[in-house]
Amino acid sequence: MPLLAGCLLSALASVPLPADAAERPVPQTEPAPGALDRIDLWPASQVPGEPRAASAPNVVERSDNSALPDRYIDNVSAPYLVAYRPARPNGSALLVIPGGGYQRIVLDKEGTALVPAFVEQGGVTLFVLRYRLPTGRDDRQAALADAQRALRLIRSNARRWQLDPHRIGVMGFSAGGHVAARLSTGFATALPGIGDAVDAVSARPDFALLLYPVIDMGAHAHTGSRSRLLGERPSTALERQFSQQSQVTAQTPPTFLVHAQDDSVVPVQNSLLYYQALIDAGVPSEMHLFAHGGHGFGVRIPAALTTTQWPTLALRWMQAQGGEGTP
Repeated sequence: MPLLAGCLLSALASVPLPADAAERPVPQTEPAPGALDRIDLWPASQVPGEPRAASAPNVVERSDNSALPDRYIDNVSAPYLVAYRPARPNGSALLVIPGGGYQRIVLDKEGTALVPAFVEQGGVTLFVLRYRLPTGRDDRQAALADAQRALRLIRSNARRWQLDPHRIGVMGFSAGGHVAARLSTGFATALPGIGDAVDAVSARPDFALLLYPVIDMGAHAHTGSRSRLLGERPSTALERQFSQQSQVTAQTPPTFLVHAQDDSVVPVQNSLLYYQALIDAGVPSEMHLFAHGGHGFGVRIPAALTTTQWPTLALRWMQAQGGEGTP
């Protein structure tokens, strides 16, 4: 597999987002229902725990630079995937779960910006998840239910999408990393479904990639994620239940971790705690800690930072998980 083109990442990083960019609704930028690249998780009006009539999600653009879009989505009640398929699929797929502090879901910095490296160069099929957020609902497990259903849906359609059903992983960023870790540790958690054939498919990812993930809900928690998911004063038992380092078992899939030491939003201890739990459980793992990068860097990273190397490292690690060896 060729190395990532450094010039591409440099170009993405060299154009700053304007500080005074005005937020504006851009619903037309999402694929319309029924489009080939939009995949609903459940049939219409059959989302478990949701009213029969789905509300329209909000899609908002925060950037004035068309070369560097920065959209987010919220108010999702009928979750769906947006697919990005390579011209020559290598058989592997990633369920991508962007972050947003359990308040919103970032669509470009941790979604479309991955396409050049992972889809066009890596041959990986990406499925970016629009999942339900905890605000306005009592169900803390809605995001996990969406992640389970998404993984099952991808695996059940593997042949149709030219995928190997044993090479389907999950990639999560920030609070989306918490959802991805919850899927990695709670893939067999029994949650309401609709009783169709998809519900019977395994939801276990074959591997997981966690980028600056929210893991701990205790001393090292991202307070915004914790309060939105667990409430303002969660009990110690509830904190432990949703602290993913406490949920790792030998069945947790092989995991690739990336974090920056200077992350002031989600402390690096989150990845350290999870990595130690993976080691203790005997789960094959790899962790890359970079000195600089802050939080939420995605692939839009200043060219001078070694953090730019994480997509190359991730693709090589994924190949090794598929039994192809390191290129």
